[in-house]
Amino acid sequence: MKLAVVLLSGGMDSCVTTAIARQDHELALLHANYGQKTERRELKAFNDIAQYYLVPAGRRLVVDMHYLGEMGGSSLTDPGLEIPAQANPPEADCGYEEVDIPSTYVPFRNTHLLASAVSWAEVLGARKVFIGAVENDNPCYPDCREVYYKAINQLVRVGTRPDSQIVVEAPLLHLKKPQIVQKGMALGAPLRLSWSCYKNEDRACGTCQSCRLRLGAFKEAGYVDPVPYEAEIADRK
Repeated sequence: MKLAVVLLSGGMDSCVTTAIARQDHELALLHANYGQKTERRELKAFNDIAQYYLVPAGRRLVVDMHYLGEMGGSSLTDPGLEIPAQANPPEADCGYEEVDIPSTYVPFRNTHLLASAVSWAEVLGARKVFIGAVENDNPCYPDCREVYYKAINQLVRVGTRPDSQIVVEAPLLHLKKPQIVQKGMALGAPLRLSWSCYKNEDRACGTCQSCRLRLGAFKEAGYVDPVPYEAEIADRK
């Protein structure tokens, strides 16, 4: 099978994206530490998922992007900013004017991640880079929209060697969260090893924006989320 680079944060979406890529590709997995509040737990999830798929050490890359955290501007990295419990609804108007971008947005983060992944793909000779971006997670994230990925692929075409032919794919982009759970279960993705909580590193809080989206997705898909939570949560039952 051909080789693909997958951006694996350790979260549910990137875990399912890894399972999708694994259907037709050998895996090279890239993870970024950027000063996020759950950095250690996300790194553990990355290594656990990589081990599950038996990805050799030479095809696991952890990159240091702590400069993103040092820049600040996001509640994922700034201890002085509170992580919200509610995402914008899917029907939110997120055009370029008067956009309500949530505090969990890390400015231009996906571009930094994809730049590293594309560089590594060019070195490895991989033709595909996979990212688990989801427009319905929060439709106001500028770097989680179809127009962004069209622009990124144009940049990759003009910014790499002509024979590289690297394409960035976001297979979950237009799926809703319950569909992602169903896709993961159908592919046998190790969702029990993933970590989505924005606040905690031991037991998921169950109240942050990411936990609420995840719990609601599992419930609507008809499954019980296998990761541990701080307390019994009604939405989980």
